[in-house]
Amino acid sequence: MDKQQHHQLSLAKSSRQRCNEWIFRDVKSDITIEVNGGTFALHKFPLVSRSGRIRKLVAEHRDSDISRVELLNLPGGAETFELAAKFCYGINFEITSSNVAQLCCVSDYLEMTEEFSKDNLGSRAEEYLESIVCKNLEMCVEVLQQCENLLPLADELKIVSRCIDAIASKACAEQIASSFSRLEYSSSGRLHMNRQAKCDGDWWIEDLSVIRIDLYQRVMTAMKCRGVRPESIGASLVNYAQKELTKKSSLWNPSGHTKIDLLSTDHERLVVETIVSLLPVEKLAVPITFLFGLLRSAVMLDCSIACRLDLERRIGSQLDIATLDDLLIPSFRHAGDTLFDVDTVQRILVNFSQQDDSEDDMDDASVFESDSPHSPSQGALFKVSKLVDNYLAEIAPDANLKLAKFMAIAETLPTHARTIHDGIYRAIDIYLKAHQGLPDADKKKLCKLIDFQKLSQEAGAHAAQNERLPLQSIVQVLYFEQLRLRNALCCSYADDDRKPVNHQSWRISSSALSAAMSPKDNYASLRRENRELKLELARMRMRLNDLEKEHVCMKRDMAKSSSRKFMSSFTKKIGGLSLFGHSSSRGSSSPSRQSYRTDSKVIERTCASTD
Repeated sequence: MDKQQHHQLSLAKSSRQRCNEWIFRDVKSDITIEVNGGTFALHKFPLVSRSGRIRKLVAEHRDSDISRVELLNLPGGAETFELAAKFCYGINFEITSSNVAQLCCVSDYLEMTEEFSKDNLGSRAEEYLESIVCKNLEMCVEVLQQCENLLPLADELKIVSRCIDAIASKACAEQIASSFSRLEYSSSGRLHMNRQAKCDGDWWIEDLSVIRIDLYQRVMTAMKCRGVRPESIGASLVNYAQKELTKKSSLWNPSGHTKIDLLSTDHERLVVETIVSLLPVEKLAVPITFLFGLLRSAVMLDCSIACRLDLERRIGSQLDIATLDDLLIPSFRHAGDTLFDVDTVQRILVNFSQQDDSEDDMDDASVFESDSPHSPSQGALFKVSKLVDNYLAEIAPDANLKLAKFMAIAETLPTHARTIHDGIYRAIDIYLKAHQGLPDADKKKLCKLIDFQKLSQEAGAHAAQNERLPLQSIVQVLYFEQLRLRNALCCSYADDDRKPVNHQSWRISSSALSAAMSPKDNYASLRRENRELKLELARMRMRLNDLEKEHVCMKRDMAKSSSRKFMSSFTKKIGGLSLFGHSSSRGSSSPSRQSYRTDSKVIERTCASTD
């Protein structure tokens, strides 16, 4: 405040010094005008001949012979009054875009109208505003800047509204002209728009970034009404936000030692809420990274709930183009909370998942609104499922992350969204590793999110040896891994003219599987079944290796000889490779059967030693 008073006094002093240069020195001053701490020793006659307000003040105090007048709240201060006084004395000065708004306001305040003098200051300033300023966008922006300190008088005189309408009209005209310049004929002779050509109609974006937020909001609203492209509106919003929110990094101080500038915080909160209200309804009008940036600022600045929910809805409608870095929104709450804002991300996912609600209400009028939801495609679901799995893996090591929140995010997407469950398995494994004290019941509940049948071969092999998983989950993994190996063997010899394999003999009955997965199963029986399945899996892998070796030998023999003797030996080898049945010759014993007997003896000894 002291600095402001000092500045005003210095301005008044300089004005008084300049005033002494152009007033009549040979005529003694008969009236002193005080304006915002500054004094002007002037003469009554030039002032009352142009100013109705000063004429009335002098007339009211004619008997007392007034010699001192104080003009309170004069718009523009001492500098603007000096210009008005010069005009009264007939001294020429230049009207420009930097002083025309002040001159319009001070002429209204001093009543310097045509009623008291022809070609008075008011009509001169109005003529310049209409004929010069409103024809040039940059001048209109400069006048709006000057109007920031002249409200509400500048609004009452319609200076602001005329400049805003001129800016909107000029921007729309520039955009239309730019669009016409991008029209060209194709090879077929049809007229089309060249999308690759640079658009020069948005040069005004940089100029508007200097306007105060309340006036900027009115300019953007006028542009929308005039039909300016949503992409241009969005580009202007991005540019304005980048310039106005430069102090956001200082608002959140984890150490708590730096004091926060509350005035700056309130201003930035107003900027964020205003920009969100101005966002175009069209998708992709602004980058999704910018939406996430606004959301982070809204959370950090504690913006209104409506503002944050609007951003979450917009982000949810195009979540399939987001990245992992976008979702990692820091938490700005107390120290015991999670590192990242999990609740906000969950609401975004709910907005994305609920887009299919419109499919059941196609007759509803709300479906045809511009902001009504639409069903996400399978491709979008697949992208978002990968994004969510990566996000879960990123937040899983957080010690403060509760199981309920982790599962809530994982269960937000529909079951058909994930075609492969490697990502969700990786995230759950990280969570189990970071929360080793998790009860068995919670582990079982968590592992129900995984469809072990949708694991890749690498993930399945890792899960089969993962001691952090519950036993029931490991049994499931081994069961599906066994089926995968046997199906691979069947496919390898599908062309052989043999009896079809009875898959039912290798499957665990549904009742047995459900019993194995029942919580009432005995722990010892689960361990035994687990051990048996592991041994069976190892035996199948050994037999697969033997078969691959036999296959290589047969190809080598076929390359060396094509005689009947080779066909005879080939027939014997084929007979010896009876995988799921006995050989046709009772007396013969194939290498694979000998290997199987050896494996059985080793397995029996292993089981006996384990028991």
